[in-house]
Amino acid sequence: MSPIKVAVQGAMGRVGQEVVKAVSREPDMQLVGAVDIKVPGAFLTLPDGSGTVPASAKVEEIITKYQPDVLVDFSSAPATMTAARIVFKSKVGMVVGTTGLTKENIEEIGKLAAENGVGAVVAPNFALGAVLMMHLAKLAAKYFDYAEIIELHHHLKADAPSGTALLTARQMAVARGKPFARPPEKEAFASRGQSLEGVTIHSVRLPGLMAHQEVLLGTSGQTLSIRHDTINRECYMPGVLLAIREVVKRKGLTYGLDTLLGL
Repeated sequence: MSPIKVAVQGAMGRVGQEVVKAVSREPDMQLVGAVDIKVPGAFLTLPDGSGTVPASAKVEEIITKYQPDVLVDFSSAPATMTAARIVFKSKVGMVVGTTGLTKENIEEIGKLAAENGVGAVVAPNFALGAVLMMHLAKLAAKYFDYAEIIELHHHLKADAPSGTALLTARQMAVARGKPFARPPEKEAFASRGQSLEGVTIHSVRLPGLMAHQEVLLGTSGQTLSIRHDTINRECYMPGVLLAIREVVKRKGLTYGLDTLLGL
């Protein structure tokens, strides 16, 4: 069986570099191109020094010349949408981990993938532990009246609250069947954070942090805490590799890693 040909957009970014390393190590995958506005030239040296891979600031150049099966995208929302409008027409699947995508962006990605008969996997978080944290929070949601989320990320993160925190709150409310109760407040306090479905989300942005989230649930006489911490960006790679292997088998949009894990 021939290896899955993979190109990476955002290849010079923190997560993109990890994707390049991970794909380069997999025997059933072949890294055929790197896309980034910061590429130093026509080629990018592989992390293990084993060779180079074609590189370009233009996604259409890599798609046209090297014909990957999958584009893995960890870039920016505008770059993601530009790529989506190009790659799906070339029958190339996409694995998207870019943050800051709107609901309309995700709907467009799904529509383009379906129209062109290829797959797209979009996930707000590729860390397996984070996905399990959200799953456990959904299971617990129906048994507790109150819930809050504290999410902590590095100071350069583009969005707040994080996509993972927003998705967690929505999924918990769906599992509960109604919004969570909120403590009585005589007036709105900005320091209480953003509320979604009755869940108050507190966002922390500091140097030294990476990605952390704690879900706190409370009811009469007891609380439950569910927390996930990432130590480094390698944590996303098992999920990304799973998505690459799955997206070539699918058509249309698959949203969330939980679907691929059968949760």
